[in-house]
Order: sequence, then structure tokens, then C-alpha cells
Amino acid sequence: MREVYCAIDMGATSGRIIISEDGCKLEEVYRFPNRIEEHAGQFFWDTPALYEHVCKGLQELAGRDDIRVRSIGIDTWGVDVVFLDGEGRALAWPRAYRDPYTDSRMEEFFSLIPKERIYEKTGIQFLNFNTLYQFYACYKDRYKPFLEAKTYLFVPDYFNYLLTGNLSNEYTILSTSQMLNARAKTIDRELTEAAGGNMACFPKTVYPGETIGLLKKEVADFGYDVPVVAVASHDTASAVATVPRTHNGKRTAYLSSGTWSLMGTVTDQPVINKESAAQNFTNEGGIDGTTRLLKNITGMWITEQCRKEWEAQGKHYEHSTIIEMAESVEHVPDLFNPDDKRFANPKSMLREVCNGRSLTDSETMSCIFHSLARRYGEVFSTLQKLLPEPVGALYIIGGGAKNTLLNRLTEKAIGVPVIIGPTEATAAGNIMVQQRISDKNTTRR
Repeated sequence: MREVYCAIDMGATSGRIIISEDGCKLEEVYRFPNRIEEHAGQFFWDTPALYEHVCKGLQELAGRDDIRVRSIGIDTWGVDVVFLDGEGRALAWPRAYRDPYTDSRMEEFFSLIPKERIYEKTGIQFLNFNTLYQFYACYKDRYKPFLEAKTYLFVPDYFNYLLTGNLSNEYTILSTSQMLNARAKTIDRELTEAAGGNMACFPKTVYPGETIGLLKKEVADFGYDVPVVAVASHDTASAVATVPRTHNGKRTAYLSSGTWSLMGTVTDQPVINKESAAQNFTNEGGIDGTTRLLKNITGMWITEQCRKEWEAQGKHYEHSTIIEMAESVEHVPDLFNPDDKRFANPKSMLREVCNGRSLTDSETMSCIFHSLARRYGEVFSTLQKLLPEPVGALYIIGGGAKNTLLNRLTEKAIGVPVIIGPTEATAAGNIMVQQRISDKNTTRR
């Protein structure tokens, strides 16, 4: 019988339940869909459906007699929050970060607390969907679930609660909110209350490596106790945990390539200064108390939205086909900035990419990949300037690491070697943290 760790990895388009003995050889045992749901012009995550899938996957796992599950860890995307009532019930599905209800709220909030002061406290990149501005939008809109909430739980923490009955928020996911003081690693009262939030609604903070509780038998009965542990609950934090900090004696950087592309490096302390503020770099939490100095870049979201539109037209392009299409283009169309707000959640991504031009499908993909690579080069150059020593290599991790064309374009744009890391970096990092917890417990015994 194999003793394995179980990673529940939920992304914006799908979720997976993966098991592994060591985080190296991964076995996917259950996959389920996820998508943003629209109701009356508002955008939500269907958490009841996601929970049903999680339970189904765990129950299937509990029925296997060839494995013993040592622990379970959950990671998801950041910033979004579930509001609970006094009985611990969700008051509504959580609003999705692509919901435009936060449009203009960030700028409004700066009239309450200056932008410079917010960054000095949090070191977090200014994005209109950060939890801080979601709270402020809820407060200004008199959003009933927010006003009546007794507990705030970020998405992975909500699922940890459903699995164990214990309330907590994990440090790396909290750090995405722009409500956490980067140096003190505590929720900032001034920011929270200015946004209309209630400090008493935040449960205790846990850190990667802590046990949250035992899996409830009504979720899945394994016949033995299965701990649910705090991993790096923000999916990027889990992915980054797989990247070595040095290569050939030099600092490394990473590009976590997925729906979002996140480029950065790991530092021992936050980097909060005038230059990092001017370049809108973020300081999010990592494992072992480290900081992930990084920049959010719109990534494969653009490609995937174009593919969806093509599929609706009856054109089904596999990922490998798309790369071949882009490589076949001799004259690349004029490029664009992937981080322009018009690509956030447009009605037609193809229309935004073409921008009035008549492009073939191959030219469209070539334009996207070359535009992303150019943007990666710009961000990498800025990252170098923020660090005391040069970066010697860039690790590309995540599903986007399979894009051989984009990898080549990126290496050319940044001027240092590109190393391809695990495409399943998030699940691997999730399991690596679980294994460390187990190893520590074994040592103590």
C-alpha cells in the first residue's frame, strides 16, 4: 500500500485532485470544471458545485484500497472572499475578481487613504480587483452579504472550513488582499475599516506547515483520520515553492505561466521602496516566511478566450496546433500590451486583439505570443533593477511552460537562460509542503 499526499488544486477554469508520494510523480485522480457564473450582471464562483466535486473526488479516493492518504492540502486563486453568517453558512456565492463592480472603486479609495500609504503598508500591486477594493465596493453598494457577514474566509480557507469545520485564513492567500501589512504580517486595521470591513470577522491566521483539522467523516470516510493542512494556499505560492532560489550560484527568477503570468523572485524581506511602487510590483507571502516579489501579467487568459470564440464558430484548435499556427507567420502584426484593461473581461477577446485589423487566426496567435514575450522582457528588466544582484536564469513553471514558441521568445526577450520547470508546479508545491509537515512530525516522534 502506498502512502500518498493529496493536493486539491482549483484554478479559474478547472480543479484537480492529485496524489503523490513525494511531489515528483503526480497522479491525477479526479478533474472537474470551474467557470465564472453570471447572474443579473454580477459574476460569481459556484462554490456549492465546486464543493460537490471535491467531496465526490475524495469519496472516490476513500474507496481505493491501494493507498493511504497521509494529509490533504488545498490551493486556489487569490483575493476572492466568502462571507459567512453567525451560523457559519455562506451568505452568497463569492464574487469573482473579474466582476466589474470594482471598476473605479480603487481610485475612489485613494481619497480616503493615499495610494503611497497603502503601498508602504502592504507592498502590494495596485489591481482594481484586490480584496481591499472588493470590500470597499461591497460597502459602497450596500451589498447585503458583506454587511451581514460575521466571518470572512478566502476561497481556499472556505473549503478548508467545509472539510474540517475549523475557521482560519492562511497567510499566503491573505497576502493577496492588499489588506495585510507586509512587514508585520497582520491584517491592517486602518485599511480594513476604511473599506467598511470589520476586523472581528477575520478568523485566526495560519501559516504553511500548520494543521487546520481533521477531515470530517461525512465528507469522505477513509476509515482513519486524515489531517487537512495549511499549504501555500495561494496557487502561485505553491507553484513558486518548486523553484530553486539559485542556479549556478546566481539568483533565479520565475514565471508562473497560466491564466495569469506571474513573474518575480523570492526574497527574504519585502522590497518596498519608491522604485517598486512606481513599477507596481507586489510583495506576496511565500513559504518559510519569505516574500514573493512579483508582477501580475495577463497571461493565457487571452489565448483561452480566443479559443472559446473559435470553438463557438466550429473551429477546434488544440494547444499544439495553435503553436504551429503562430510559428507559421512570417510577418508578425503590430503588438499590444496584454495588461491593457480592455483585455480584462471583454465581450469579444478576438475583437480586442485584432483591434480593427483583419487578422488570420494564425496571425492572431502570433500577435498574442509575441506581445506576451515583449511584456515579459519589460517586466524582467524592471525586476533586475529592483534587486541587488543580477538574475542568472528564469524558471518557467505551470501549464504555459508547454508553449515551446513562447518559451523561445521569452528567452530572447529577457537575455538569460530559460529553464522549464514542472508544468504541474502548483500541485507539486502543494504536496512538497505537506511532505515537509510529515517529515517534521516524524522527526519529533
